[in-house]
Parts: sequence; C-alpha cells; structure tokens
Amino acid sequence: MIDVHAHFAEEGYGFPAEWEKIRAAGVKTVILAADTLPHAAWHKAFCEAHEGAFFTVGVHPEFAEEKIDFTQFYTLAAYPKCVAVGEIGLDYHYGTETKEAQKKLFEAQLEAADELKLPVQIHSRDACADTLDILRAHREWLSHGFVMHCYAYGAENLAAFAELGAYFSFGGTVCFKNARRAVEAAEICPAERLLTETDSPYLSPFRGEKNTPANIPVIVRRLAGIRGENEGALIAQIGKNANTLFKKLK
Repeated sequence: MIDVHAHFAEEGYGFPAEWEKIRAAGVKTVILAADTLPHAAWHKAFCEAHEGAFFTVGVHPEFAEEKIDFTQFYTLAAYPKCVAVGEIGLDYHYGTETKEAQKKLFEAQLEAADELKLPVQIHSRDACADTLDILRAHREWLSHGFVMHCYAYGAENLAAFAELGAYFSFGGTVCFKNARRAVEAAEICPAERLLTETDSPYLSPFRGEKNTPANIPVIVRRLAGIRGENEGALIAQIGKNANTLFKKLK
C-alpha cells in the first residue's frame, strides 16, 4: 500500500516508533509532501535514512508572497528520492487577497516541474475555476503528469481535470459521514487514475485523532466498498498508478 501525500516535518511524530507502525500496517511507500523548502529539506534527510520514504519539493500557496529560493528548490529536486513538485496550487479558503501572487507562484512551479521532468502534486481549495484555467493555459507543462491531492471538487468536475490527464488521490474524508461529494467522486474515478493518501497529520478517518500513514488500510477498505471492488485488486491498481505517475519511485 502507498500513501502519496503526508507531512512529517515539525509535526511531532515519534520516530522510529511511528515509522515502524506504518510499515507494520502494510504501507510500504510514503511520499512526504512539502509546503515549504525547509520542510522539503527535513523530509529529504528523513527519506535518506528510511527505506520506502520519498519526498517532494514545493511551496504551498499560503506562502505565495514570500521570496522563494529557486536555487534551493532545484537542488532539492535533483535528489534521487525527490519524486515530484508539490504541493503547489491555489487556496482561496481564507480569502483572495493573495490571489495574483498565488497564480504567479503556481505557474512558476509548474514550469519548473516541466523543466525537471517531474510530476506535480496540486493543492486546490475553493479555487476550482482558476485551477482549471491555469492548467488548460499551460498544458505543455503537464506532460509528466499531475495529481489532484485530496480531491474535493465532486463528481461534477472530475471529468474536466481527467481530460487534462489528472490523477486523483483520496484520503480520510471518504470515511466521513457527511462526505457525499468525495464519495461520489471516488466512485466514478477511473481505476487507472486513482491514488490513496492521508494528508497526515490532517484529515484522519477517525475524527479528533492525529492522522498517520498507518491509516491507509482504512482508506483502502472504504474505497473498495464505495467502488464495489476487491481490496487486493484495488491495492495492486493503486500501486501500478503510483509507479506510473511517480516514475522515480522505481
């Protein structure tokens, strides 16, 4: 099993016990997503010491108005265990005051990912239309693939992202009682575009608890139920999808 999107840097996990718990749960691969370059560097050091751990490099839209050191960005991206650029994108949940800065940073990092020949992990919250507009305007930067992390735009928008080549990762939200839109999207997601994540330490399938990649089996079980599929077959398909998108996993 695989978790394509989790956060460890400065999140208070106790290692090595947490990593042992994750591996014992049958989760063999974890991709640690960056929100800042210092966190990407923290993840790099962790991954160098842990089999099955990989990382991404990128700056979250929350930090769009800060100066980005692209020299460090490219240096981190060059490491063998850096498998993607992310998480990058747009987030208007708390307002649109930084909208233009977010768009510029998103485009700059999409272009960098293309230059680096890396896929992209996209964060998009309350910004569906602008995200689609940017991806459509820059299709030439998407040739190495991208995933809509913690996909939240419902079944009605899934085809628009899929047409651009998107993969879709689903996490603990599909286990929530009020997650109708996430469930409907997971149900119709093309099998060859489906991925699993936890977004740890956030969005635990167990409300009120800190999330962990060790919860991936819970998410897989829920997805199999939603889709009416065999768990083993689903795990195999997700593994194949992950290796297809994140080529450096191989």
